[in-house]
Amino acid sequence: MIRGRGAHRFAESPVLQLALPAWRSRLVGLCLLAAFGALVGRAFYLQIVNNDFLQEKGESRYRRDLEISASRGKVTDRNGDALAISTPMKSIWAIPSDARLNGEQSQLLAKALDLEPKELTRKLASDKGFVYLQRQVAPDVAERIAAMKLPGVYQNDEYRRYYPTGEMTAHIVGFTGIDDKGLEGVELAFEKSLVGHAGSRSVIRDRRGRIVEDVGSIRPPQDGRDLRLALDSKIQYLAYSHLKQAVAGHKAKAGGAVVVDAKSGEILALANWPTYNPNNRQHLSGAQLRNRAVTDTFEPGSTLKPFTAALALESNKFRFDSVIDTDPGRLTIGSATISDAHRHGRLTVAQVIQKSSNVGTAKIAANFAPREMWEMFDAIGFGQVPRLGFPGEVTGRLRAWKTWRPIEQATMSYGHGISVSLMQLARAYTVFARDGELLPLSLTRVDDGPVTGVPVFSPQTAREVRAMLEMAAGPGGTAPKAQVPGYRVAGKTGTAHKIEGGAYADKYVSSFVGFAPASDPRIIVAVMIDEPSAGRHYGGDVAAPVFAAITGGVLRTLGIPPDARLTVADAPQAPVRGRL
Repeated sequence: MIRGRGAHRFAESPVLQLALPAWRSRLVGLCLLAAFGALVGRAFYLQIVNNDFLQEKGESRYRRDLEISASRGKVTDRNGDALAISTPMKSIWAIPSDARLNGEQSQLLAKALDLEPKELTRKLASDKGFVYLQRQVAPDVAERIAAMKLPGVYQNDEYRRYYPTGEMTAHIVGFTGIDDKGLEGVELAFEKSLVGHAGSRSVIRDRRGRIVEDVGSIRPPQDGRDLRLALDSKIQYLAYSHLKQAVAGHKAKAGGAVVVDAKSGEILALANWPTYNPNNRQHLSGAQLRNRAVTDTFEPGSTLKPFTAALALESNKFRFDSVIDTDPGRLTIGSATISDAHRHGRLTVAQVIQKSSNVGTAKIAANFAPREMWEMFDAIGFGQVPRLGFPGEVTGRLRAWKTWRPIEQATMSYGHGISVSLMQLARAYTVFARDGELLPLSLTRVDDGPVTGVPVFSPQTAREVRAMLEMAAGPGGTAPKAQVPGYRVAGKTGTAHKIEGGAYADKYVSSFVGFAPASDPRIIVAVMIDEPSAGRHYGGDVAAPVFAAITGGVLRTLGIPPDARLTVADAPQAPVRGRL
C-alpha cells in the first residue's frame, strides 16, 4: 500500500476515534463500587444480622427435631383400680426415597409387620417424604425390626390404650383412636384433661440417617392428668352381670342399669347390653356402641306416677289417704278410654301408687292445669340434658304445656306421651330419696363433702311418696319381686308400649326405679329392659328382680346395715301428715 506525504495510518484515523465524556467512566466506576457495596451489605445481613434462614438450611442437612410422645392420663374407678391405661408401643415409618430394600429384606419386614408384601411395596413406592408402615407395634416386634438395620426404616415411641375391665365398663369409659384421641365415653368427654402434650428433642444425623449426637431437649413432654371416676368396679360388675343375665333370660333386645349414690349424686355404675370389647373393635355395630342409659329415650310408663302424686300432696289438694274412686276401672276422655289392668274400686292416693292405677292417676292429674304439671316435670329435669358432660346426652321429649289436650295430660300423668332417658329417670328419683331435693349427678368422684340439690318438693311430701313407693315394692304392690332380704326398699314399676312408625306396637319397655334402704336411702337403682319376649313383659316381673339382685349386692358391698324391722308381710301404714 502506497502512502503519500502527510498520510495517516488506518488505526489512527480521526473517524475511528471515540469522543467519550470523562464523567461517564466515573459513573460506571461508581456503579460497580455501589454494586460491590450492596453485595457486601447483603452478605453481612445474611451472615451476621439475619442468619436464621441460612442456618436453618444448613441444619436441615444434618439436624432433626424428634417428637417425644406423652402418655395419656389414666382413668381409674373411685378406689384407684385402673379402667384405662396407656402402654408403650412403637410406630414403624420410612422415608421411601431412602428405603432401598432388596427382596429378602422386604419379605422379612412384611412378615414382621403382618403385612402383605404388595402392601409394603405400595407404601415404599410413595412419593411422600414420610410414610407410616405400621402403627402401635409391640415392643418385641419393633426390636426384631430394629435388628434388621433396614435403610430408611425408623421407629418412634407412641402409646396404645388398654382397658383392663373390657366390655364391663365399655360404655362409660369409651375408647381412643389410633392417634390416642378420645372417641367415646369419658375418654371423649374429658379429652382436654386426659390428653398429653408431646415434647421434642433435637438430634444430629449422619447421611445414613443415624443419630450421632443428641443436641438436647427443646420441649419436655407433658403427660395427661389422671381421671378418677365415681364408678365402683365391684358395683359395676354387679350391675353388668345381672343386667346381662336378665336380657338373655327374657330374650330381650337390650337393657340398661344405673346405680346412683343418693347422698352425693355420684354414678356408681352404668351398664348396658349389648356391649363391646374396647380392646378389640374390629367388628363393632351401632347397637353395641350405643350407651342406651344416656342416649336412648323411652316412655317411662308408671314410674312417673309418683311425681303426679307428689304434685297432688304438695298442692294440699290431696292427702296421703285421700280417696279416689277408680270404678269401673275405665275412664273416657273425649274419644279415648284409659283402663286399669285390674278393677280396684275406691283407692287412697297411696294405694293408687301401690296398685299402679292409671285411672286414679289420671283423675288426680285432672285437678291441675297443664302448666302446673309441665313445671313439675321441668323442675325434675325432664326435657333437659342431664349435663353430665357425657357424649350423646339427650333431652327426651316434653312438649310445651300450651299444646296439651286433656287426654294427653292424663296419659302423661302415668308416663305415656313423654320420653326420658334412664339417666334422667334415675336422677329424678333423687327427689324422693333426698327429702325433696333434686341432686346433680357426677361421673367423677365427689370429695368435697355433702352435696346439696335444688328443692323441688317439701321434705314432708318426699317422705310420704317414699312410703307409697315402699308399699308399691311390698306385698299388695306391683313389685314384690323387688324385695331385698334384710332391707326395706321403695320403688315403682313401669311397663310401656314402644312406638314404631308413629303408632304403639306390640312391644314393651319394662322398667323399675327404686332406692334402699327406705329408712335412709343410700343408693338409687334404675333398670330398663327393652323388648322382653320370653312371655313376660310387666316391669314387676322383668325389671324388678334385676333391681333386687343389683341392690342387694350393692348394699352388702357398701356395708350398709339392714333396716328391715318389719316382716315381709307387713305394709307401711298411712302416715299422719306432719308426723312422717
